[in-house]
Amino acid sequence: MEDVLQSLKRGTVEVITGDELARKVAASSKDRRPLRVKAGFDPTAPDLHLGHTVLIQKLKHFQDAGHRVIFLIGDFTGMIGDPTGKTETRKALTREDVERNAASYKEQIFKILDPARTEVRFNSEWLGALRIEEMVRIAAQMTVARMLERDDFRRRHEEGRPISIHEFLYPLFQGYDSVALRADVEFGGTDQKFNLLVGRDLQRVYGQEPQVVMTTPLLVGLDGVNKMSKSLGNYVGITEPPDTIFGKMMSVSDELMATYYELLSDIGVAELAALKAGLADGSRHPMEAKLALAREIVARFHGAASSREAEEGFRGRFSRKEFPDDARRVEVSAEGGKADLATVVSRVSLGFASKSSARRLIAQGGVEVNGERTTDPAAMLAPAEYRLKIGKKEFVVAAVR
Repeated sequence: MEDVLQSLKRGTVEVITGDELARKVAASSKDRRPLRVKAGFDPTAPDLHLGHTVLIQKLKHFQDAGHRVIFLIGDFTGMIGDPTGKTETRKALTREDVERNAASYKEQIFKILDPARTEVRFNSEWLGALRIEEMVRIAAQMTVARMLERDDFRRRHEEGRPISIHEFLYPLFQGYDSVALRADVEFGGTDQKFNLLVGRDLQRVYGQEPQVVMTTPLLVGLDGVNKMSKSLGNYVGITEPPDTIFGKMMSVSDELMATYYELLSDIGVAELAALKAGLADGSRHPMEAKLALAREIVARFHGAASSREAEEGFRGRFSRKEFPDDARRVEVSAEGGKADLATVVSRVSLGFASKSSARRLIAQGGVEVNGERTTDPAAMLAPAEYRLKIGKKEFVVAAVR
């Protein structure tokens, strides 16, 4: 049970509460009743990106543990516009926008989730049917003071920016989704915590056991600063061509590698811990980790064959782009017909002329031979010509003779 809980909580920021989750999972196992695990998505754009898949991956973890997941498309709430994090009223989507984007979502999510164990629901099913009396009852559960506890609402109020009444309804409607679906667990980004907690409150009002709330980090985009967003251009779209996805994944900063693995990869908990340790102590080179994750992501959305082709294409483009045509050419005499890499680097490099400095650089992953990184200073080079990238800026053609 502890291993199961560790897997289910992997990559989460907060679980409200951990004890409730443990009890629900244990009861589910005993009674053989799968938990109902929910995550909602407003169809604000036609394509999903990797930032969206952080929540979908968590749904998959619960699905792999035998639970029932609910992919909720907020076709009704999408026409209101989620005010979370906004400094002004968000533009509402038209019915046509919502329907077009929702159809696209349904096609994309099953690249990750098992269709046989997934409910795809639309919150217009129940929100569109609410009578005025029921809407008043729901609204009565929340005070204006409580609404203004939200940072975005409070800031807008203090700055004199308008807050429309329908924006106050958004977290109430999202909370009511949990009532309508009788959710046991709900996932959302850390920016959704207020809305998720409203769901717990409303479930109590309607006589239901409150859902466990699990929040996940907001995936930092390719710029290394902002949340992944199509509007900022720092995203990896899951419907983009394999070559594009692979190239974008290889542009992720070394510092973000561990986080991307935790939130996006399917590798196990133990393997993830080993990878994190390797990246931290230098025994696992970030480039190797990036290649492996890029292969995994492309294979997930386009298949293994496309992943292999994308990697081959990337390696070719990378090699051509990184190695200039006018690189220096230096001949190296080999004793006994071969020369070790550290010796060759020390003889041809302008910046790493001593053999000890060459060894350190190679061991740290700072040398590439014909586009391949190696960390073995004793690697033997037979007589031939080798394209060496030494450090970040030095390029040499070493002719071993």
